[in-house]
Amino acid sequence: MRPCTVKGIPIGGDAPVRIMGVINVSHESFYSDSFVPVPSVHTMATLMIEQGASVIDIGARSTAPNVQQISGKTEVERIDAALKELDGSGIPVSVDTMHPGVLSICLQHDVHMINDIGGLASEAYAKTAAESHLPVIAMAAFSRPGDAVGHAATAKALAEVVTRCEKHKIDNYILDPGVGMWTPIRSVEDDWDLLQHYDAFLSFDRPLLAAISRKTFIGMLLDRPPEDRLSGSLAATFWLLQKGASLVRTHDVAATSDVLRVYERLVKKP
Repeated sequence: MRPCTVKGIPIGGDAPVRIMGVINVSHESFYSDSFVPVPSVHTMATLMIEQGASVIDIGARSTAPNVQQISGKTEVERIDAALKELDGSGIPVSVDTMHPGVLSICLQHDVHMINDIGGLASEAYAKTAAESHLPVIAMAAFSRPGDAVGHAATAKALAEVVTRCEKHKIDNYILDPGVGMWTPIRSVEDDWDLLQHYDAFLSFDRPLLAAISRKTFIGMLLDRPPEDRLSGSLAATFWLLQKGASLVRTHDVAATSDVLRVYERLVKKP
């Protein structure tokens, strides 16, 4: 596997599994407890690093279905303010946006990774990402997030993502199979299908992201709201660790760190 490096931190290959802590500065997040007011961003990011996160993912717009949409201007104002709190902190920061104009503003700050759920389908976005020379997380997408349904289509979408990376000379990247209810054409069964076939995506020889924290497919199975989906998230995380995940994106860094320690002990060679 060709590892990805974020601010000197290797992800994938022989490196240990890493944790990406989620900080949302969006009021509209499907999981309300994940919202962090801008003045508290530095404190929360520092806590997550202490709990075991290697990188912090900052987002200012909810991409969950059926949530209130915001303008690009609002997203820029929110993420710009949040990133100012972390400038000069030394904390490895990823920015979660799919809009090239927002990304350009983010790149004026001390950021170290780009997280694109659009899979670099936007030429303008891909060009900006390439010119930044930052590592990228690219989600499976043909033309928009969630338009790949089922593991076979997801593999085809990821192949297109790889082609886009090659076209734009982006060689430091992580692939995201894109678990989630992104569009009306997706179902929770599609998410379970992706989890069951997750290891098939290792064929791309790139690190894989596990981004399943408190998502709908867990809630539908357990009949639990986002606030009560931690145990289900940790169970799914353990499964994806066995299936080859290199980076776990989570709202719950401390609990996920415990899962990683147990997993590493179990797979540790005598």
